[in-house]
Amino acid sequence: MNQITSSSFAARSLGIPYLGIFGACSSSMQGLALAAQLIDSKSAKYVMASASSHNATAEKQYRYPTEYGGQKPPTAQWTVTGAGAAVLCCEGIGPKVTSATMGRVIDMGISDPFNMGAAMAPAAVDTIEAHFRDLNIDASYYDLIATGDLGKVGHEIAISLLKDHGIDMPGNIFTDCGFLIYKKNQPVFSGGSGCGCSATVTYGHFLNRMRRGELKRILIVATGALMSLISYQQKESIPCIAHAVSIEM
Repeated sequence: MNQITSSSFAARSLGIPYLGIFGACSSSMQGLALAAQLIDSKSAKYVMASASSHNATAEKQYRYPTEYGGQKPPTAQWTVTGAGAAVLCCEGIGPKVTSATMGRVIDMGISDPFNMGAAMAPAAVDTIEAHFRDLNIDASYYDLIATGDLGKVGHEIAISLLKDHGIDMPGNIFTDCGFLIYKKNQPVFSGGSGCGCSATVTYGHFLNRMRRGELKRILIVATGALMSLISYQQKESIPCIAHAVSIEM
């Protein structure tokens, strides 16, 4: 059997290798962590990590088409139509990725695709706990800690679980991209979701705040529900994961 090496693959793709990943809505930080690892290992000098999502596509695939007009419960979230990208390089004066904690799959038996915040919150808490433990730090190390898209419902559950795990998480630094992406008066139920949610808020809003000197150390914990088009229709439980990346000036 002939083997195709990485060098021959790169030649077939005109010398530019593309690495595709999937971690559901956690893909933004999964991609950023992978890009940082490529830079740190000197495997690349410049790497672009991007993530996007589209409201109509998510509704059609995982819930009901918009034209169906189906009603949603308050726990539902509104998938962000948006995209965010970051270019990492081996030198510069901008914000830098300093560490990453890759999460593990957590399945609490929730099968409702209209309650993703509750399904993903335990995974976010597990990754945050692992990040603090591995780096021997606590929440006070950061100026801001943001989950990817737990929304209002999932954020409240995460706060409760953090307390149960003995983690002191100050409310003034703990937030969620899912309810920062939209205005308070927009009818988006529990808040935003999707790969583009954490990507747009992080690569836009948060990095701009860092450049203005408002934030020096942030931790982004992107959350993702690892269900498929078939698994949710079969009422299977929704396994979830969260990946954390710290960005510092």
